[in-house]
Amino acid sequence: MGSFKFFTRRKQVDSVEVKTKGLLAKELTVPHLIAIGVGSTIGAGVYVLVGTVAREEAGPALTISFLLAGIAAALSAFCYAELASRCPSAGSAYHYSYICLGEGVAWLIGWALILEYTIGSATVARGITPNLAALIGGADKLPIFLSRQHIPGIDIIVDPCAAILVFIITALLCIGIKEIAVVQGTITSINVCALLFVVTAGSYLGFKFGWVGYDLHNGYFPFGVDGMLAGSATVFFAYIGFDAIASTAEEVKNPQRNLPLGIGGALFLCCGLYMMISIVVVGLVPYYAIDPDTPISSAFVKHGMHWAAYIINVGAFTALCSALMGGILPQPRILMAMARDGLLPPFFSDINKHTQIPVKSTIVTGLGAAILAFFMEVSELAGMVSLGTLFAFTMVAASVLILRYIPPNKVPLPPSLKDSIAAVSKQYDDINNAKTNSKYENTKAAGTSEDTKPLILKDDDVAIERSFFAEYFTLKRYVNNENRRRVAGRMIALTCLGAFVLTYSSSNLSLHSFVRFTLCGVGGITLLSTLAFLSSMEQDDASQNFGHSGGFVCPFVPLLPIVSILINSYLLVNLSMGTWLRVSVWLAGGVLVYAFYGRTHSSLKDVIYVPAIQVDEIYRASKTCLV
Repeated sequence: MGSFKFFTRRKQVDSVEVKTKGLLAKELTVPHLIAIGVGSTIGAGVYVLVGTVAREEAGPALTISFLLAGIAAALSAFCYAELASRCPSAGSAYHYSYICLGEGVAWLIGWALILEYTIGSATVARGITPNLAALIGGADKLPIFLSRQHIPGIDIIVDPCAAILVFIITALLCIGIKEIAVVQGTITSINVCALLFVVTAGSYLGFKFGWVGYDLHNGYFPFGVDGMLAGSATVFFAYIGFDAIASTAEEVKNPQRNLPLGIGGALFLCCGLYMMISIVVVGLVPYYAIDPDTPISSAFVKHGMHWAAYIINVGAFTALCSALMGGILPQPRILMAMARDGLLPPFFSDINKHTQIPVKSTIVTGLGAAILAFFMEVSELAGMVSLGTLFAFTMVAASVLILRYIPPNKVPLPPSLKDSIAAVSKQYDDINNAKTNSKYENTKAAGTSEDTKPLILKDDDVAIERSFFAEYFTLKRYVNNENRRRVAGRMIALTCLGAFVLTYSSSNLSLHSFVRFTLCGVGGITLLSTLAFLSSMEQDDASQNFGHSGGFVCPFVPLLPIVSILINSYLLVNLSMGTWLRVSVWLAGGVLVYAFYGRTHSSLKDVIYVPAIQVDEIYRASKTCLV
């Protein structure tokens, strides 16, 4: 296994001594972050999703579905908020995984996120053309150079409008992060105003003509609680996008304060808008009569407000534009972070001196998304976006557990410091040997015979004797300072395994009933046991000062991250087999790239790992040698 140690090597949180070359501009504040988060999250899907889910799964209980999905998304958001404030550098989930889980897992997450953002951006771009056509009165009104064209012979429908819009957004993203945030905020504000119009005008119609959608003989849960929960799983994907905020961590002023507020504010605003829209739509029209393609505009048309469709189309168009910008924005920063770490060519880490933007990575990202949007109908590949996101969410939750219970206690230092490292290590070894010898001499002098016991026992001594059997069953008997980190690591690994076994067996109806229920029991018992074990184990004191302290701290650990892992695992195992196969092919290609380039060019290739407690002394020793 020694030859695979490169897979688990972990990097250090950026510190005073480890300064990242070519820093990005710190310009973003809380309003900027909320604009980026809301714009990335609320796409045009909400204008269609409410109709599909209400009609087929949740019925009038759609509002509760959105609420439960929002709570589930908040679990991941809490984990992101802590890690973003502790490790405020570009890279998002890739960066956190590299620090907590190791280079191998970080590479897979970064490679998956590249696929996610590229396909996600192309999918959004392809959806803009029909919305633009609806806005100007039909596809035949579009200029010939913007309209979709069918190429005979190869049976491909090209979309020049989608490609042009990607290039425009890419050009905007090269100007500067503050300018990007202002444009994103403006477009997002138009979308939010359109949604607020739907809520206000829809409420007026509901109170005027009655909320017919709630006056049903089969009640508020026509599909039962199971249907409402299935609706929650579907609309959960409407909350994906807040992680774009974490990718801009290096460009945020006061990240310990602003990043958690930005993530929380964006998610809260999105959840509130989703719930208000669902209340109005399912109230104006009975769920079984909702148009699945145009649920919002058709609801207004049925009440005589034909002109409202124009405002709704404007909102859908701006929602897609802001989602496209939010989809392209994170990827250049992930490419840049991977290139900084040596896993990708240094071309991607180059930062423009004037705009302080990774322009080259942004152009490559825009070019890839534009090619896909122009040539391919990528809607069938949309599931790959969800898989990459859920995989990242799961690893982020696991990273929080690792940070709390087994935070990295060794720091990678460059080989140029090997002399200082050897000198300081020898000093610590001498000190430890002296302490060991002193303890041995004291023990020898004290003796161990029965004669050393007092004839008269104090009350405290009697209590200790009586509690022997109680102590036999306590955690301290099996977990000590020597094995605590190893035991905690195994418990975290068993947590992930138990969540996978439980969700896979409960979702796979093709399994024999005995096998299925047995696996459910094994997975459930494993998950509950590890939760109880971690809850009774004290968190590592070093986690309080790990990274940049003083920021947001995720509450209810280990319960909250474990529930997040369970929810994300359930959604992952319910993705289609075709999605898993396509992503597996992409990841297999990524493994080859890592094996032949990233592994050998990694910035951690020749580093020397030393205990964190020795780092400051080593740097002081190196400075003394230079003097």
